[in-house]
Amino acid sequence: MNILQALFFPPEQPGGVSSMVPYIQERFLKIGWQMELFSLPKRVRAKGQEDLIFDTFDVKQFEGNVIVDKYLQTIRDYIWWTKLRINRSYDIIHAHHPIAALVMKQLFPDTPVMMTIHSSYERELILNGKIAENGPEHRFLTSLYGELEAKVDKLLTVSESFRSYISPYIKDASAIKVIPNGFDEKRFKPIAHENAVTQLITVCRLVPAKGLDVLLHACAELKRRGHPFVLHIIGDGPIRKELEQLAESLGLYEDIIFYGYMLHPEEFMPFFDIFVLPSRAEAFGSVFAEAALCWLALVGTNVGGIAEQIDDGVNGLLVPPEDPAALSDALEKLVTDPSFRYNIARSGWDKAKKEYSLQRVISQLKKVYVSIKQEG
Repeated sequence: MNILQALFFPPEQPGGVSSMVPYIQERFLKIGWQMELFSLPKRVRAKGQEDLIFDTFDVKQFEGNVIVDKYLQTIRDYIWWTKLRINRSYDIIHAHHPIAALVMKQLFPDTPVMMTIHSSYERELILNGKIAENGPEHRFLTSLYGELEAKVDKLLTVSESFRSYISPYIKDASAIKVIPNGFDEKRFKPIAHENAVTQLITVCRLVPAKGLDVLLHACAELKRRGHPFVLHIIGDGPIRKELEQLAESLGLYEDIIFYGYMLHPEEFMPFFDIFVLPSRAEAFGSVFAEAALCWLALVGTNVGGIAEQIDDGVNGLLVPPEDPAALSDALEKLVTDPSFRYNIARSGWDKAKKEYSLQRVISQLKKVYVSIKQEG
């Protein structure tokens, strides 16, 4: 079978989708399936002129809005790039972004197109203070779910939580199959080590949705309680300077290291003790599974896919979002009790290896690909 994996971001970009799909391709190639990757290069901007035809809503009511207009131009660019670069047919196209899915179905109507919905752009924009809930941008972006349901041959998503999230915007949420992200465990090499001072690490894009302001306040409280630590922040983004200023104002300047963007943080993670990320929303939260495979104790918020990965008190600790005190309490438990921390980390590794293995994803995807091809 010959399959095209249609991404939006180039595969070298950080994040669950981009870091997972090339490994999926590698595994399928090994078993004799043909699979190619396709994405829109960052240099392609304002090239396209052909419009996407929307069937389930009138897109003209949203035109004239800056964010919507930029999204629509990106669709035109994706159409232009696709027509320029793809000159062969595929048995199946598996898209990983709404733009990729809708463009591919318009250009290749006779090819089965399936899509995995990995995250919610509108929720990210709301949490990052870029758009208002129920505003025109929010209504446009949520309308895309119904458009996808009407057009693509199969919808998948990465967590039960996210399937529930999109259910108000579609007709039949039960038709969406859930396949959590999977990870090649060979990439993760836990290392036995003894740190005299507990090493905390977080890996994310530095945006408000990730709750790093809450983490810094929790760390300030942890320090006030007399527990030494070092917090390593890997990632970059628009609020980095703001976070650095907050760290300084909280008296954490000597306790935090900002690294900026790193392509393969999993090579770095095994040397630390605790992974913590108090996200305000998360469709799946791939970095938690990656940290678990590095044998780190996990601390996350009780939201979205994080809560599906962490069984509180068993393979990690869950706290409410927006609660620095609860987060500080959770960190204190792990910092002050190395045995508890070890057991939590071991349980996290066991669950991640069992439930989020790349082989499981390959097996599930093979079944979906075969069924779609047969139906097509």
